[in-house]
Amino acid sequence: MEPICCTPIGVIHTPFTSLDDMPIQPTGARDVVGEIEINEELVEGLDDLDGFSHIHLVYHFHKNTDFKLKVTPFMDTVPRGLFATRAPRRPNMIGMSVVRLESIDGNRLRVRGIDVLDGTPLLDIKPYVAKFDAAPADRFGWLDENADKAETLRSDYRFVAESD
Repeated sequence: MEPICCTPIGVIHTPFTSLDDMPIQPTGARDVVGEIEINEELVEGLDDLDGFSHIHLVYHFHKNTDFKLKVTPFMDTVPRGLFATRAPRRPNMIGMSVVRLESIDGNRLRVRGIDVLDGTPLLDIKPYVAKFDAAPADRFGWLDENADKAETLRSDYRFVAESD
C-alpha cells in the first residue's frame, strides 16, 4: 500500500460543534465520549489495537487558517512564544491528544477523554505506552503554576480564526 502523507485516515466525532467553550485539554474532558471513524480501506491497520488502554490521536486543526508566534494561552495572561504553548493555531495546524480506547467495532473506535472539535480530520493513531511516552519531566516552564487550570477552563475567542 502506498504511504499516505497528510491525507486524513478518518474523522473524529465529538459533542463539540463550536470552537468556543470547548475543553482546552483532555483532562478537562475526562468523561467526554467520542467516536473515531477510520476509512474502510485502512481497517486492517486496527488489528491488535484493542490491547491498548490509551491511544495518541494526531489530527488536523482544520478550522484554523493562520497563526501568530506570540499568543496569550488560555491558562495565562502573559503573551508567550507559540512553541511554549499548546495553542491550536500553529504553522502546520497539527494537534494531538491521548484518549482512552473503550472499544473497536469495525472501522469505529469509541474513545473517552476527547477534547476535539466534531468533524476533525484524523491523520494518525499510535498506541500510548507509558514506558515510552511518560517522560519523567521535572520542569514545566510557565505552566508550573497554571497546569491545573486545564481541568476547568474552556476555550474562548482567542484561538478561533479571524475569518470564522
